Amino acid sequence: MTESDPGSPEATPHADLLKQALKAFKKRLKLTRLDNDSKLGYGPMSRGTGGIVGITPPNQFPQSIWEELVQAGKLRYVGQGVYELTPGT
Repeated sequence: MTESDPGSPEATPHADLLKQALKAFKKRLKLTRLDNDSKLGYGPMSRGTGGIVGITPPNQFPQSIWEELVQAGKLRYVGQGVYELTPGT
């Protein structure tokens, strides 16, 4: 495997892990939203703009990764182990 610039942040394994974690978070959030939208019992008038905005992150990544993504401004910690995407992410 070749690296273009070993000093760049994109070339480090840690940066790749952060990128993979954010991708996994976005995928889990998307699937959770789709699952919530597909529930039976929704009436046509009860459909609001409110929905799922935060989830518990995937457990295949350590807690320190999620904290670093919060520090980087990619995620926001809501409380009780729930995170949400920041606007523009």
